[in-house]
Amino acid sequence: MPEPYSFADLSLRIFCSLIASSLIGLERESHGRAAGLRTLMLVGIAACIAMILSEHFYVESLLQSQGVPMPRPDPARLAAGILSGIGFIGAGSIIRNGNRVQGVTTAATLWMTTILGLTFGNGQYLLGMMGLGVTLVALYIVPRFESRVKNDFYAILTVKLDLDGASDSDIKAKIEAEGVRVKRIEINYDLQHRRKTLACELKFKKSGVFALSQRIIQSILACPGVLQVEWKA
Repeated sequence: MPEPYSFADLSLRIFCSLIASSLIGLERESHGRAAGLRTLMLVGIAACIAMILSEHFYVESLLQSQGVPMPRPDPARLAAGILSGIGFIGAGSIIRNGNRVQGVTTAATLWMTTILGLTFGNGQYLLGMMGLGVTLVALYIVPRFESRVKNDFYAILTVKLDLDGASDSDIKAKIEAEGVRVKRIEINYDLQHRRKTLACELKFKKSGVFALSQRIIQSILACPGVLQVEWKA
């Protein structure tokens, strides 16, 4: 490989990528995510090698031209292709489960690990270390403060009751008495069995969800004509 590359330089670039991707991968592995230690290690090292190859092709074309005008490869093109390709892996880690979407943070760590691999592969050690530091803070330290933020939470409350039972407004009033906002209500009528089903989309602050759900369920069960109550968050 032409200068300025050396075995020590290549080893340092790959080693830095390995350490960075391993530290990020350990955090994901500890949470049992699909993209864990091995996946992030491979992503980081692959991005690093791709960046080294991209630089190598560019430097080699300069040495071969020897002053003769000739097409020269763009060293950023391979890196751009790597970033586009990692999107497919990231999309595969995102899973929707009812109202919840999981895997977005894992997809972001895959993308960030790729960026760090490209950075170390380009020999930008200081920039790579700064990026790694910010990433580790976001993954290891920020969650301790994030849990204290009272963010919005959503749930689906399904109520089955007789047609002659409590009215829709009564059910809504019982729910909102607990400080929960009813965003939408879907009503299905079963005239043959003289029953109706209310599907209520709820929005509230994520604090004491279990106790809140129990209070709402018990309050609705006390209404006349209620046959079944289901809470799905």
